[in-house]
Amino acid sequence: MKLYIKYMLSNRCKMAVKEELKKLGLHFVVVDLGEVEIMEELSAEQHRQLRAGLLGIGLELMEDKKGVLIEKIKKAISDMLNQSEETDKVNFSDFLSEKLDQEYTFLANLFSEVQGITIAQYIIARKVELIKDLILFDQLSITEIAWKMNYSSVAHLSNQFKKVTGLTPSQFKQLKNKKRNPVEEIETLNDIRQ
Repeated sequence: MKLYIKYMLSNRCKMAVKEELKKLGLHFVVVDLGEVEIMEELSAEQHRQLRAGLLGIGLELMEDKKGVLIEKIKKAISDMLNQSEETDKVNFSDFLSEKLDQEYTFLANLFSEVQGITIAQYIIARKVELIKDLILFDQLSITEIAWKMNYSSVAHLSNQFKKVTGLTPSQFKQLKNKKRNPVEEIETLNDIRQ
């Protein structure tokens, strides 16, 4: 039986879903971003418990066809972005149409109607989140990140990053490098003020 789960966009989510399935004694064949395949058919009670368990960890079991297709679009986008350096500058609209076997116009209209943003805006937001992670890992330069994420230039990456976050990638990196005060120092500051 195939189940579709909303907001499941990371490996951490996959681990949490596996735990919820184990709690209910359900055996999974595949746990992937946005979808799960289990061996059993869910009883009404198991369905209720799974729905409640997923809500408890910030995820949602989906049943409506529009919602399922939206999650498939998001998963396809995540898949493409995660393999971005392996793909030559592929057109997202062609990629999504082929992957989901639907006309891009239909997918784009549905996505905008349900999500309130365009697919292009969603892709930019996801790319910026990936760029933030790459900056925080501090293993690649901004130039290498631009190349990895298929930007035409560092300037293009920087402009898009700033539009979304309000910061340049360099400013974001500097924020990461600022040290936080240990609790002991904060307590000492309070003692001085008294």
